[in-house]
Amino acid sequence: MRMRIPFFGLVAERSPMAGLLDHYGQIEAAMSLIQESLLCYIGGGRACKDFQSLKAEVDQLEEAADKIKRRIRNHLPRGLFMAVDKTLFLNYTRAQDNILDEAQDALDWLSMRTVSVPEEFRAQTLDLVDEAVKTVETLKPALESTVRLVHSDIYDRKATKETYQAVRDQHKKVRLAKAALSRAVYESDLEFKAIYQLLHFFDGMHSMSHNAENCADILRAMIAR
Repeated sequence: MRMRIPFFGLVAERSPMAGLLDHYGQIEAAMSLIQESLLCYIGGGRACKDFQSLKAEVDQLEEAADKIKRRIRNHLPRGLFMAVDKTLFLNYTRAQDNILDEAQDALDWLSMRTVSVPEEFRAQTLDLVDEAVKTVETLKPALESTVRLVHSDIYDRKATKETYQAVRDQHKKVRLAKAALSRAVYESDLEFKAIYQLLHFFDGMHSMSHNAENCADILRAMIAR
């Protein structure tokens, strides 16, 4: 059902919501690097960049995202002119920023020492990363739809809610994949240090996806009546 909400239109130019898309752009750019990093870590090969170089690129994107977050927070309009609840907005910026923080932590764990990921776990590990990245990618249409809803005097509430559900459904896949892989690795004959490192990496991928789900929940609260 499409409705007109003139109040949101009146405050659109003063809303900082559009800045969230700039911030998400840094996160989006990092996702392909994370996938490439893991491919290099596991498989290597001449066509592959050095793992540390890829990790450094992710670090640079995280720093750029932090600058955008601070710019958004430091230039918030007064409460009267906010298109959405200010507390929810600040909570959202924190949750979205945590996505890349968790990705950084996950790569940090891998970089501590080289772990030779056994062949039996490689496909599952790559799948876990792909599914976690997909959760973050699924957040993009949810954010774009919410920004359009807040900035426009025409919106489709039902379609916007469906984008939030898509994020939650995708994160559920990540949670199940992470649990199955963690159990398999923990029960394997790998040395303890390798298991410890890999479990922390899996946790980081799960947390990255979980923060994307948190973002969707906060977006849902922003448009709640």
